[in-house]
Amino acid sequence: MAGYPKLVRDRIPEIIRQRGQTPVTHVAGDAEFLAALKAKVVEEAEELRTATGAVEIEEVADVLEVLRALADALGISWATIEEKTAGKAAARGGFTKRIIVERVE
Repeated sequence: MAGYPKLVRDRIPEIIRQRGQTPVTHVAGDAEFLAALKAKVVEEAEELRTATGAVEIEEVADVLEVLRALADALGISWATIEEKTAGKAAARGGFTKRIIVERVE
């Protein structure tokens, strides 16, 4: 069962009504929306962590959608995020080599 209150996609209240149920909703203000997006990205990342098979692409898409909304809410363009990503990759590398640090001595 879902924990409430929770941030949902825009059409979810409509879908709930189509199922014969009545959603009780409100529109989040800026601070509540930002906090809800941060919680939502953790929720979606946890769902991705446990997903397998065909469900994985759905969960990756959900994480990406929340990240896009979060960037927009923070006033950060996706191009700026891509630039930051490229800069970090140039300075620290990416994840292509699959390196796992077991310990540091």
